[in-house]
Amino acid sequence: MSTPLPLLVFAGSTRAKSFNRQLASAAAAYATKAGAQVTHIELADFDLPLYNADLEARGTPAAAVKLKELFHAHPAWIIASPEYNGSYTGLLKNTIDWVSSPIKGDPLWSSGSKPFAGKVVGLISASPGALGGLRSLSHLTPLLLNLQCWVAPKQFALSKAGDAFDADGQLVAEPARNAVHGVVDQVLWAGQRLLP
Repeated sequence: MSTPLPLLVFAGSTRAKSFNRQLASAAAAYATKAGAQVTHIELADFDLPLYNADLEARGTPAAAVKLKELFHAHPAWIIASPEYNGSYTGLLKNTIDWVSSPIKGDPLWSSGSKPFAGKVVGLISASPGALGGLRSLSHLTPLLLNLQCWVAPKQFALSKAGDAFDADGQLVAEPARNAVHGVVDQVLWAGQRLLP
């Protein structure tokens, strides 16, 4: 690509040996090679309490404001979503709830949709199970559409993730690597064309 597209990459997990954190790393590494300007964040680095409007009334946490800034600054994202009980994680929902909540009286963040509207989002997941976390993506897609994101039609759910990575965290199987690359490529292609 001629001008590097800013791409935000993160996983909806903070577990030390999370398969989705490994998958996010694989996507970030490929996107960097593909020419994107990648920002790979870990949600564990952002101290967010459980969303509560009474707590918010006392002041939006600094971590929520920082995430708003990061989400807004990147026109394209890759999210690696674990599957808990057939859906996405509480961590991911809590993050989205804080980032999408408007800050009353703040000229920058008075609109809750500002960090989300028009973003191109690619969804990937990993699970030890046979479906690879696919159900989390089917729940996450309408949530992101409701927030006015463009969700890439190409998605990837990595099944049997316990055997999918080598000791360095690299994907072992070429079809899995190609599937991740396909999602990233589609997001970068669309992100360049939908830039305001």
